[in-house]
Amino acid sequence: MFGMILAAGRGKRMMPLTKNIPKPLIKVRDLTLIEHSINALKNSGITKIVINISHLGEQIKSYLGNGSKFGVNIHYSDESKGALETAGGIIKALPLLGINPFVVINSDVLCDYDLSTLTLPINSLAHLVLIDNPKHNPAGDFSLNNTQLILANTKTYTFSGIGIYHPTLFKFYLFEKKLALSKVLKVAIAKNQISAEHYTGYWQDIGTPKRLELANKLVRLNVK
Repeated sequence: MFGMILAAGRGKRMMPLTKNIPKPLIKVRDLTLIEHSINALKNSGITKIVINISHLGEQIKSYLGNGSKFGVNIHYSDESKGALETAGGIIKALPLLGINPFVVINSDVLCDYDLSTLTLPINSLAHLVLIDNPKHNPAGDFSLNNTQLILANTKTYTFSGIGIYHPTLFKFYLFEKKLALSKVLKVAIAKNQISAEHYTGYWQDIGTPKRLELANKLVRLNVK
């Protein structure tokens, strides 16, 4: 199975820390954010990794190389001409990800979820990991009916940035360029094609300097 790390964002909310360094190379404790993501994949048995890059992306390539020093095999999907948003970035990387389901994680999220347990249920084109709404997203993103993601007026959970996707989910959008994942998901949710689970373990979004400071105080990941 392949894993994809989303690392093409500009990190505007992290300024001035991201003025001269891409957000994925900011450190939490002694490891860069993207190393935490790589370790999460590697520890779950996923060693074939695709990373999309854009803003200051050459720094990420220079730092990680082909991944051999981290015990993984890394390929890059270059969005240097302009970041394509989440779905657009995944679509561009599809030729590198193969024909089977693949795991996608955000490079700016710390979580102790065991990615080796992430599977795609029958008849689902994606399976998302949801968490309790953090203070910075009190309204949440989605509602959940057992394991079925639903569109409802009451949004009860936040998308963690962790999920597994089948390439078929994106087949009607292959000629799209810049595309938000929410647009793709909403169409599939209406067709009952997206499942999800609620996770209550450690999760921290590193979206602002303040949340980076909090992560440095609270991070409790097992890094092997």
